[in-house]
Amino acid sequence: MKRYWICLLAIVAVPMVLTSCKKEKKESTVIITKKPEPPKPKATQKTGDYEQTIDFEWVGSTYKVTVERKADESMPVIDDGTGNKYFDNKISVRITRKDGSEFFNRTFTKEDFRAYVDDAYLAKSALLGVVFDKAEGDNVIFAASVGSPDNLSDEYVPMVMKISRTGNVSIARSTQLEDQAPTPEQEEEDEGV
Repeated sequence: MKRYWICLLAIVAVPMVLTSCKKEKKESTVIITKKPEPPKPKATQKTGDYEQTIDFEWVGSTYKVTVERKADESMPVIDDGTGNKYFDNKISVRITRKDGSEFFNRTFTKEDFRAYVDDAYLAKSALLGVVFDKAEGDNVIFAASVGSPDNLSDEYVPMVMKISRTGNVSIARSTQLEDQAPTPEQEEEDEGV
């Protein structure tokens, strides 16, 4: 029986001795990681170009109004407060008579609406739209808005802009929802319905 234990001990001890004599490889403690890259700044965005042309009857004649919105890269860039940057817009309004002669032609920026929006809001807003509403009495009436340049936002200040028979422009802040014509984006959505 003694022999049995000696053999068993030899069977267990020999592999242990062999593995303990084996030269151990040292494991490296160097951990290689990638240096985190700073977030890349987003490209300056545009709210989208837009053009509207409508024929309308006014003071006994036919007129055509063309409203065109374009991003203006020469104007200061808008930061919406969340790190997104946008180009502001300029909007051209042109009204022509039936014979093609020009009655009115002017390009608007949000500075034209400064008196109706506080400075803090104006700094992070864009001129969103000027949309033909109707011709009534001595005025051609437009809905205008200054607001968040993010197309997913519905934050804006509604205004009513009137062009008189003599070509004078008057602007007032709108307080009634029925005074507001849809924004260019809302019109495009409605057309798809």
